[in-house]
Amino acid sequence: MESDQKQLLHLVIGGELSSLDGVTFKDLDKVDLVGVFPNYAAAHAAWKAKAQATVDQAQTRYFIVHLHRLLDPEPAKA
Repeated sequence: MESDQKQLLHLVIGGELSSLDGVTFKDLDKVDLVGVFPNYAAAHAAWKAKAQATVDQAQTRYFIVHLHRLLDPEPAKA
């Protein structure tokens, strides 16, 4: 099924960090791979839900990874 809108994949990932000073996960076996989303808006909604659900866990952080930038690293033209 073709779509007129370009697919811009985003990954939402999170888990407990070793330290709040960096982005090193404490245990890679326990990293939460939330999912891959077709656009930033969908990824942001998933990220927000996970971040709000873990607000009382200070060492836990969730991130949005812009997969489309890794898959097509050509810089945007001005």
